[in-house]
Amino acid sequence: MRSLGLGLPGVAVVMTAGGGWLVSRLQSGLVLPFAGFAALGLAVAALGVVIAFRVRANPVGALLAWAGAIVVFLAARDVYYESWLNEPASVPLDSRVVAFFNESGWWLLAAIALLLLYFPDGTLPGRRWRVLPPLIVVLALAQQGFGMVPREPFTEPMEGLAHPWGPPSDVVHVLSFVVNIGLLLAFLASGVSLVLRFRRSADVVRAQLKWLAFAGLAATAYPVVCLAEIVVTGRSGVVATVFGVTTIVALFCSVGVAMLRHDLYDVDRVLADAISYTIVLLVLIGAYAVSALALGLVVGQDSPATAAGATAVCAVLLAPVRKRLQRVVDRRLFPRTRAALQAIDDLQHRVHTQAAQPEELEEALRTALKDPTLRVGLLIPASTGFVDARGVPVADTGLVPITLGGTQIGVLASATTSPSVLRIVASAAASLVEVSRLRGELAAALREVEASRARLVQAGDAERRRLERDLHDGAQQRLVSLGMAMRLAQRQLSAGGVDMHALLDQSVAELATAIAELRQIAHGLRPASLDDGLHSALAALTNKLPVPVTLEIMAEPLADDVTITAYFVAAEAITNAAKHARASEITVSVTQQADEVNVVVKDDGCGGADPRAGSGLAGLADRVAALGGSLRLNSRPGLGTTIQAVLPCAS
Repeated sequence: MRSLGLGLPGVAVVMTAGGGWLVSRLQSGLVLPFAGFAALGLAVAALGVVIAFRVRANPVGALLAWAGAIVVFLAARDVYYESWLNEPASVPLDSRVVAFFNESGWWLLAAIALLLLYFPDGTLPGRRWRVLPPLIVVLALAQQGFGMVPREPFTEPMEGLAHPWGPPSDVVHVLSFVVNIGLLLAFLASGVSLVLRFRRSADVVRAQLKWLAFAGLAATAYPVVCLAEIVVTGRSGVVATVFGVTTIVALFCSVGVAMLRHDLYDVDRVLADAISYTIVLLVLIGAYAVSALALGLVVGQDSPATAAGATAVCAVLLAPVRKRLQRVVDRRLFPRTRAALQAIDDLQHRVHTQAAQPEELEEALRTALKDPTLRVGLLIPASTGFVDARGVPVADTGLVPITLGGTQIGVLASATTSPSVLRIVASAAASLVEVSRLRGELAAALREVEASRARLVQAGDAERRRLERDLHDGAQQRLVSLGMAMRLAQRQLSAGGVDMHALLDQSVAELATAIAELRQIAHGLRPASLDDGLHSALAALTNKLPVPVTLEIMAEPLADDVTITAYFVAAEAITNAAKHARASEITVSVTQQADEVNVVVKDDGCGGADPRAGSGLAGLADRVAALGGSLRLNSRPGLGTTIQAVLPCAS
């Protein structure tokens, strides 16, 4: 199939080149028509090649290339005939060849019929349809054979050429008529196969068939356009011709879009609009004809007032008729979408009357769309992805974004409902999703506040126990031991056996050790290095690190509580980067803007930090929150880590 799809465009190119050479010699009005049809045929053939290579083991691409090659052949055939008619000695031509190709246009119909049969997945609708493709080929061959001995003249422009074999017998003429009808019935059967395939299909195949239905709708509208041109101008001419060519182009373009990019646009919306405007066109044509007839009886058929009045009637009817038809078409073609939109409107009304909660949106949409797999995901800053109203994560596959004001606030996910329907529902449900998201964000913040309070209480209790243990096991024991030694020396002082110098040296050493331990304990509450400023304290902390640290610290002094919190935020972030992130560079920045102090620590390490994985970052968040600030973490794997603390301060 791929070889056939590649060979046919090559033949079309050769025929285009030959036809172009002949047209250049004719110097007639055939240049523009030939160029147009040749370009159309080559484009269709090229599209077939692309489909053949993009969609493997599918004959649709080859059939499309075949149809394009036939279009080029028919255009080149007519140019060849015109060349012979204008100058018989310029090109050779035998009347038997003309007879052989007299009915070759039927092969385009056969190619389209086969294309409809195998569209879009390259298989027939069922086993009973296996007889139809070879039957179409046999009927096309028979039609071409019977066309060699027609009773009527040859097709234009060779209608004046004598038939080489004379008129056919009555039997042959009847058989030709039967074959002709058979081809038309086979073409209609190909159209019926699309209807059957559409009823049995779902998702992608159904969307592809809808694109083809759009082109079919254009073909259905062709008689309407012809009628409209006759009503307005009195005859069918340029408009009908252009629309007919456009219909053929629309057919091939629909096949290309359906095969390569079926999700390029919302095909349901396009189809609904096309149906609506086609019906509107019929109504307006009828209104124009009736108005023109009625006004013509009053003021005369040739009066300008007749045309102006009929046009005014159509202009008045256009907007209301279109709106009503749009609602009717949407209700008939898309009942599930309409049910979903109705469910959203009903839920919004019940939310406004406090009879329901916006979190019921997911269940309402599941019921309306009859889709138990549908999920409504909310984008909450406290979560790492999309979660539903209960906080359960929503898988990030097959998602349709929900946006409000150009900002994404959530997603819709489903395993059965088409993305086009989900996009319509997402647009209508944006306000409810935003309310649910804000409520979820507030609930998450309240839960975090409660958890933070619990952690602060636990941290306070743990710190008191640590201080109690350190004082009891360290300085307290040394002071008690020193007191006992001094009391023992006092009792032995009268006996004169005490070395006072040694005793005093030992006591001073014990006191020095106790003081050092007390200072170490006090350093955990407030580092003594902060007495010289935040920059000096952080410099002392980072001097001995194996990773270079760049400090960008403001020189202005800060309140003591802000300074302590900023120090611990920077110290924890620097320590984590040095120990766990495998960073090669760390930057610490402390700046003040208005009534806020921003502490930012960046590293170029491995990233992937998770505040839930340990207590260090969670403790920092609690410390910052206790001061009324906020802590933000950005740590994508492989992109380093940035920790930012925003601390309130007096302006």
